[in-house]
Amino acid sequence: MVFYKLMGCGKNGTFDIHPDFNQWAIMVFFPSENSERHELNPDSIVGAFIRFWWRVFKVTISWFLLEPYAGHGTWDGKSFVSQRKSSEEPIGKIGVLTRATIRLSKLGQFWRAVPHASKDLSRTQGLVYSVGIGEIPFVKQATFSVWENMADMKAFAYKKRAHQEVIQQTRDGNWYSEEMFLRFKILAEKI
Repeated sequence: MVFYKLMGCGKNGTFDIHPDFNQWAIMVFFPSENSERHELNPDSIVGAFIRFWWRVFKVTISWFLLEPYAGHGTWDGKSFVSQRKSSEEPIGKIGVLTRATIRLSKLGQFWRAVPHASKDLSRTQGLVYSVGIGEIPFVKQATFSVWENMADMKAFAYKKRAHQEVIQQTRDGNWYSEEMFLRFKILAEKI
């Protein structure tokens, strides 16, 4: 296992200042050469933890086995897309992770902009699933989403005016000390 995060979730399927204590996220990145060996193996540490969580808290589990194929940026200084490997865009559903560490001096601006940018997300054509996740409340935030196809994701990300305005504000205002954007092939899923 290369990297993992246990994170809380926000309400409403995106960044949200109000936490949802009934929902949690675990992200685990395995080295690509070992990914087949770890496909949510029930005997692995992750599998054992998930089974324990399910028994104790009687939760519903949604999971995705993903392969990052495009993106930029880092998470705690780590990058998850090989610059040497070129991958074709997948046909059909894709997963997207957008995450950032927000500068403390920019928290107010960020959280005032969130409702404006995310209000259309749940009504956007092609959105299958979305969850707001964070490892440090209010500061280290991410959204993981699943889209029917690349065109629907791009229509939201690059054509929705409110979303584009916030993206420009984050760049102009230097809101993030670290950020990452990843696209994933969905190898397997259970929603």
